[in-house]
Amino acid sequence: MLTRRQAVIGASLTPILPLFGQVADATKEALTNSRLIYMTPIKSDGAESTCKGEVWFMYDGDSQIFVVTQYEAWRANAIRQGLTSARIWVGEFGIWTRAGDSYRSAPELMLEGSIEDDVETQDAALAKMGTKYSDEWGVWGPRFREGLRDDSRVMLRYTIS
Repeated sequence: MLTRRQAVIGASLTPILPLFGQVADATKEALTNSRLIYMTPIKSDGAESTCKGEVWFMYDGDSQIFVVTQYEAWRANAIRQGLTSARIWVGEFGIWTRAGDSYRSAPELMLEGSIEDDVETQDAALAKMGTKYSDEWGVWGPRFREGLRDDSRVMLRYTIS
């Protein structure tokens, strides 16, 4: 039987339930407009890795973020070692080693990463990256595409958690 207390608590939570599991509008806007994210893997003890970096990315408008990186990059190695959690900050602050902690004021998200091997998914993500980074894509597009084909690069899929 539903108690009065349960009904009151349920009614008070109903307006905010749609917010759980979704990306805030300001963060979606930042993901849509920013050219960079600052990323760090989360170690097994829950601490941030000392390895951080600013990277190009593709946001699907919902809950997926794609990154292309060298096969041996720390972010790819972390996922292969089972360290799939990552934290990102969305915005542009220059090279992270020179940015100090300024990127920490940007919208922040926790992600769960995996290696994306599906060629159709890779091609779709690369096409969107090509539009986003059109000025540089003449150089980087072929590098990313060829690297994914010869396994010198990998595509990482991050799901917003």
